[in-house]
Amino acid sequence: MPAVLFLFGLGGVHPSCKGFSSQKVPQGIQAQTMANFYLAFEAQLAIIPVINKIDLKNADPERVEKQIEKLFDISKDECIRISAKLGTNVEKVLQEVIEKVPPPSVNISDPLKALVFDSTFDHYRGVIANIALFGGEVQKGHKIVSAHTRKTYEVNEVGILTPNEQPTHKLYAGQVGYLIAGMKEVTEAQIGDTLYLHKQPVEPLPGFKSAKPMVFAGMYPVDQSDYNNLKSAIEKLTLNDSSVTIHRDSSLALGAGWRLGFLGLLHLEVFNQRLEQEYNASVILTAPTVPYKAVLSSAKLIKEHGKEEITIINPAEFPDKSSVSEYLEPTVLGTIITPDEYIGKIITLCQTRRAVQKDMVYIDEHRVMLKYIFPLNEIVVDFYDALKSLSSGYASFDYEDAGYQAADLVKMDILLNGNSVEELGTVVHKDKAYAVGKAMCERLKDAIPRQLFEIAIQAALGSKVIARETVKAYRKNVLAKCYGGDITRKMKLLKRQAEGKKKMRKIGNVEVPKDAFISVLKRQSEK
Repeated sequence: MPAVLFLFGLGGVHPSCKGFSSQKVPQGIQAQTMANFYLAFEAQLAIIPVINKIDLKNADPERVEKQIEKLFDISKDECIRISAKLGTNVEKVLQEVIEKVPPPSVNISDPLKALVFDSTFDHYRGVIANIALFGGEVQKGHKIVSAHTRKTYEVNEVGILTPNEQPTHKLYAGQVGYLIAGMKEVTEAQIGDTLYLHKQPVEPLPGFKSAKPMVFAGMYPVDQSDYNNLKSAIEKLTLNDSSVTIHRDSSLALGAGWRLGFLGLLHLEVFNQRLEQEYNASVILTAPTVPYKAVLSSAKLIKEHGKEEITIINPAEFPDKSSVSEYLEPTVLGTIITPDEYIGKIITLCQTRRAVQKDMVYIDEHRVMLKYIFPLNEIVVDFYDALKSLSSGYASFDYEDAGYQAADLVKMDILLNGNSVEELGTVVHKDKAYAVGKAMCERLKDAIPRQLFEIAIQAALGSKVIARETVKAYRKNVLAKCYGGDITRKMKLLKRQAEGKKKMRKIGNVEVPKDAFISVLKRQSEK
């Protein structure tokens, strides 16, 4: 799981969870393991090194122990080798949890302080918040307040998880359980939020961060008659996933839809798969984009937006260079762990994605850990697939947010016979504009059906055309009836045909079929 997702999923649990462990033998240390270890280490959790799947034929626990010792400075004597499948040494893990994970240091006489670490939605009871109590007690009838939203609720039910919900009279400090208090939406029970008793405010628990979308994509129904069904499916899915942001959107070619924000590409893919599998929804998903920022220089625009720095989630809203002092793009710190025979290919791949190398460490005789700062838009589409392909599937990749940096960004428009197609507009780095524009024009040329008139497909930066492809017109052979004769007769017929095509091109509209949009917006596998 990418660190950005893990950070959101575990970030709220950190204070209530006191231990963290896991590692599989066949792969050895993975990039995800590194990210998760440092998150747990920063939260000062007790770390229990567990090496799983030792029953497999290709297992090499000694190699993994050396990696753990070198990377995490944990003695190999502390590592517990287990096979969850066969049950080998599982009891040792439970014993270590009892010994190493400290009991909660809390006091029942303190005011109520409860951390929300998860929440689900029940159609009959509303939001069910999973909470860990760090002080005081809570029972049915108490009035509680959310430190994040400042809303007041009356508690309808409390209980413990065994793992099924079991109602109890009270929950006390040190316990973990669930709470139902008439919350109507999951967004009201944000992960990491602090709950306290009405008129007994407390200092919120540290570490709360609202989910910040890192990847945006347009979502449209394949058939507009399915709009209401898809709307209902998205609403139901987001009831249990408060980290997805939704903005209504519409497009001339694709109709009404939404622009959705996700924590990462994996999050987007899981959401899309759940729509298809659980709700039988067939959707058109546009190419993922990332949130850019622009620092405005025009006083008029600053007054209009109410701030100097604006965030752009839709390429159609990209402001003109004349009114902007600088553009900013999101970056991530990427960690790649790979067998050393693939280093050359992977470094070349990273360089083509405008990445800056930060570190390179051998974690054992054959495996290398590379750290790079990547622009997020360079890895958001097909980087992971390219990495797996180059390394025969052996490299692992993980990333975490690294803030924004200044970049030379431009908005690239796609024109059909001089008319801009808004859905295909995209934001690219100036150095890559030509390559991206040419590739897009070529894909459109293959996707758009031929007409009775010529279609010019152009990629343009402002008024400057940087790439062009032409879809040739269907053409009748007007010289078929000429068996010899004077050349001027043939020229006259050809000239009349050319004038007819020119007139038709002026009045003819280029209809871009939906399957052409889908094929063009799909991942660029040929990169």
